[in-house]
Amino acid sequence: MGYVSASNTPTIYVTNTIFTADYLVVAGGGSGGRESFATGSGGGGGAGGMRCTVTATGGGGSLEESQLLIAGTSYVVVVGGGGAAYTSNPPSGGGQGNQGNNSEFNGIISIGGGYGAGGTSGTVNGGSGGSGGGGVTGGSGTAGQGYAGGSGTSGRAGGGAGAAGSGSTGGAGVATSITGSSVTYAGGGGGASGTGGSGGGGNGSVYATTAAQSGTANTGGGGGSVDNGLGTASLGGSGVVILRYPDTRTIIIGAGLTGTESAASGGYKRATITAGSGNVSWT
Repeated sequence: MGYVSASNTPTIYVTNTIFTADYLVVAGGGSGGRESFATGSGGGGGAGGMRCTVTATGGGGSLEESQLLIAGTSYVVVVGGGGAAYTSNPPSGGGQGNQGNNSEFNGIISIGGGYGAGGTSGTVNGGSGGSGGGGVTGGSGTAGQGYAGGSGTSGRAGGGAGAAGSGSTGGAGVATSITGSSVTYAGGGGGASGTGGSGGGGNGSVYATTAAQSGTANTGGGGGSVDNGLGTASLGGSGVVILRYPDTRTIIIGAGLTGTESAASGGYKRATITAGSGNVSWT
């Protein structure tokens, strides 16, 4: 038996109830902005922040630390939604996007991606993954989660977990093998006529001949920007929480959460939680 003293009251845990879990926590991506008729180009949305204990994490940081958990104890999980489509529509035709929502596992919080600017309208939020600047300064990334978005009319793309937005190309995401195979998450949204970053970033529209692409669901990708004030607005991609733990454990996914548990493989099971907020526990 293991002995743990919490405050003045001793608590005794059976050693075999304690186990280690790895995690990937990706926040929702920001949505893209719409170009102003008058001046300036819409900015791509920034990717959601990425924190991970396996392979690599966001923002060029060091790997996160695995969590020591106790079977039968409840832990909070929140999967952040992507930023909604732009809502402002001033006479000049521009419209800024909306920031993505935070994701969380047991106090590990990834910050929602910053929104793309709308031409010269609005101020770009500095969310995780940054946000594409269109005629204004791009948003900053959050250390250990993502990079900044581009700035000005020549730097219109959203930042990704792996790189800053460059020109009209969204910043690249980061690959992790937490699921057992390599998957890339949290790419930045493309600027007008540009491409989204690897990892779910949406492409920008091309002078209204094609619609801007939304960030891919459950990657935290940023939405592409809308060109010329005429294209269809994009959404940010929703986030995801993936948990990896010994195959001797079985997760209980509580009410309010949508997720699945994989079969045992390589000594692990994985739970992929794609929406909602609530609690998880293990037997």
